[in-house]
Amino acid sequence: MDRLSIILTLMTGAVLTGGLLTVALSLGMMNWWAIGACAVVGFALSWPSAYMISRAIKKRDPAWPHKKVKDVDGFVPKKDAPEV
Repeated sequence: MDRLSIILTLMTGAVLTGGLLTVALSLGMMNWWAIGACAVVGFALSWPSAYMISRAIKKRDPAWPHKKVKDVDGFVPKKDAPEV
């Protein structure tokens, strides 16, 4: 279970959505469809990007007992499973 990525999801979602919204508004797309599209894309990309950031942080930490993702059974691990 990757608990760090759960916390990072909130931050990356806000950063991605805000960045996409800033780009859309600076390009002159000032309608609700553009704002909604930015929100949906930011929400959809928040967890995968948070997971990649979490894995990068853990790979660089010398004190972390790094396990490979292959060792996890299934897509959603059990709640008492070790951190990966």
